[in-house]
Amino acid sequence: MKITIGEIALQSGVSKGTVSRVINNKPTVAKKTRHTVLAVMKRLGYVPDPVARELSMRTKHTLGIWVGAGENKLSPYFNLIWRALLREIQVRATQFIELPMDISPVSQRMDAVLMFHCTEIDQRLASLAARGVPAVLIGHHPGISCVAPDDTGGGRMASARLLALGHRRLLHLTLADDLQWACERANGFKAELEESKFPGIECVIVRGQGSVLGGYRLMRDAWRQGYRPTGIFCATDEMAVGALGALADLGVAVPGEVSVIGFDGLVELYPGLASVGQDIPAIAHEAVSLALAAIEKNTVRQKVVPVTLIDGATLGTAPTIP
Repeated sequence: MKITIGEIALQSGVSKGTVSRVINNKPTVAKKTRHTVLAVMKRLGYVPDPVARELSMRTKHTLGIWVGAGENKLSPYFNLIWRALLREIQVRATQFIELPMDISPVSQRMDAVLMFHCTEIDQRLASLAARGVPAVLIGHHPGISCVAPDDTGGGRMASARLLALGHRRLLHLTLADDLQWACERANGFKAELEESKFPGIECVIVRGQGSVLGGYRLMRDAWRQGYRPTGIFCATDEMAVGALGALADLGVAVPGEVSVIGFDGLVELYPGLASVGQDIPAIAHEAVSLALAAIEKNTVRQKVVPVTLIDGATLGTAPTIP
């Protein structure tokens, strides 16, 4: 005779809903109750139906996705993270609403909202709180659940790699906007330089647009103004592609004269590009997981997803400087 969760519930002295939560490893079951149910399952030889379990784990929640002002929806990075989020949402059978900048006219039910690098974040959180809707941020902010790549650690990785290759004249191309991720990448880069104790380190930071064209202009202008770095760290891979274009137009050999490393892991943008790679699928998975947990009123959690260094042909040893 096939064992049902009703029989397990009866012998455990709990409801069928509690048995279902134990099977699906939900965190809302008391430890003693969980052990009792698992013991009954083991004694009866109950093995969950994997198909039924998958279906039971799916939700019918509706998630809002709120993109911050100035986010370039046409950028390769945004395209990748957006697609990864949609895959996660589809796997979990959730629905989503792309929210406009002004959400006051939005009447659809939202169980939680995912936010991208939002400006005026406190104001946005207040408007969601007034609706009773929890928020999860892809980025960092105190008091709410967040997920982000290790931006500070990635900046340190880039700095350490350039230093290990002998580079001491360094340039960092970053954004003019005071965005959390750009600031953390710059701070990590500078902190590693300061702690390295290598003599003769020079580092200049220039700010502009976080795009291919922005990277091109920043690199071109810095070179024309007489600065001659041997190692360049760009806040994004798109900026790195622009910087490489400018160096090519200036007749500067890469990596013979100058080494370049970007951030994001979009190495397909430029053959041989060195980069600090993000785990975009992991970020999307954590973001949706945090949003679903927020609906269940679980504790605020903040996740940092590790990054990796991707070596490439745009990195080389520092040239001898007279």
